[in-house]
Amino acid sequence: MNYVCVFDVNETLLDLSGMDPGFQDVFGDALVRQAWFQQMLQSAMASIITDSYRDFGTIGQAALKMVAARRGVELSEDRLRSVVSRIRELPPHPEVPGALQRLAEAGVRLAALTNSTLQVAEAQLSNAGLGPLFEQILSADTVRRLKPAPEPYQMAAQRLGVDPAQVLLVAAHAWDVAGAMHAGCAAAFVARPGMVLDPLAPEPVIVATDLDEFANVVLKQAV
Repeated sequence: MNYVCVFDVNETLLDLSGMDPGFQDVFGDALVRQAWFQQMLQSAMASIITDSYRDFGTIGQAALKMVAARRGVELSEDRLRSVVSRIRELPPHPEVPGALQRLAEAGVRLAALTNSTLQVAEAQLSNAGLGPLFEQILSADTVRRLKPAPEPYQMAAQRLGVDPAQVLLVAAHAWDVAGAMHAGCAAAFVARPGMVLDPLAPEPVIVATDLDEFANVVLKQAV
């Protein structure tokens, strides 16, 4: 089957370590960025379970307030926004531009699907030089349900004019991979450093160490 490759953005395509200088400046420890993103994901999951939607940016700011409170750090609203706003300027992982270019030149349909708002996602991919490679940039904010709820994946299939089974969600997060498969999509896992699959979830159709390896598998199967 010819899939439409639909990519998660944060951590899958873009390197969140680009935010580290802001966390180093505020907390004196760049590793606080990891605690912030984990809190952000935890809060996003809570919003799904309790059906109390907030956009991903709002959740990100609230998560940063929580992390700061745990560390006894007071943040002004301006400083808080300046730390979180760096997410718009993340660099791509080194192999990403070339891998996406190879897929696009081979005629593989490419789209992006992110929990970030459309405005943020478009800014991210434009700043990273990746925007023109995607047929569509899609946001879970459109359906007011964050991944891994099924609605964003189903919306992506609808917008792309294919059945969910023809969507190949590509992500570095086990929860995103599991969510896509639960929604009837296929999934591929990109094992960024520190990322592992959930042993309780079904196996994705592709497991790759990075996007180059993923592209190699897809292009080989397309021959």
